[in-house]
Amino acid sequence: MRQIVLDTETTGLNAATGDRLIEIGCVELMNRRLTGRHLHFYVNPERDIDEGAIAVHGITVEFLADKPRFAEVADDIREFVQNAELIIHNAPFDLGFLDMEFQRLGLPPFRQHAGNVIDTLREARQMFPGKRNSLDALCDRLGISNAHRTLHGALLDAELLAEVYLAMTRGQDSLVIDMHDSSASHGGAVAAADLSRLALPVLRATQEEQLAHLDLLKGLDKASGGKTVWQEAPAAEPGSLAA
Repeated sequence: MRQIVLDTETTGLNAATGDRLIEIGCVELMNRRLTGRHLHFYVNPERDIDEGAIAVHGITVEFLADKPRFAEVADDIREFVQNAELIIHNAPFDLGFLDMEFQRLGLPPFRQHAGNVIDTLREARQMFPGKRNSLDALCDRLGISNAHRTLHGALLDAELLAEVYLAMTRGQDSLVIDMHDSSASHGGAVAAADLSRLALPVLRATQEEQLAHLDLLKGLDKASGGKTVWQEAPAAEPGSLAA
């Protein structure tokens, strides 16, 4: 399965009121492994950047002055995410900006070019209810080093999110996959065992063991004040279960 972990930085918080995308970072996972392939663009938004946003990501209008406009990189982005499953932290935010940028170019919504979308923020809230689930908080909780993250950056955050996603989804199912892959790598298939000819011995309780069992049940019933559920049905006579 091909997956793309994606993150963006923007001029502000609201694409519907004119804020623009200024950075996009994507890293590729293939069968839950980082491939080393990535896509990264800074984008000239052709507008000012909110001071609050600059405090978060440190990207200024001056830095972006010579960077390509979104129209110049849209095709590269579409090609990179084509038919891949997307992994995004707080997906509605990033997708809202990408959809708006594509709409400005007269293109179909961004998500129509990719496959399913996994929102790791929503998944984290289900896994860790009542706790902080920011990317930094998840890195701390899952033991992923983010010491080099002093400011937000789309590519760095996508790389961290890939590690967070793999840690969040690492479970028993991954062991099954590993076993399957191991058998396949040796060129063999795991066949079901045929137990039809196997004679399994049946060990029945002796009369003495049955009497001892009945004595134990009577003791438990007495201790509970006669409230044991097995008293609702008549007890088997000693020896009636013997072969």
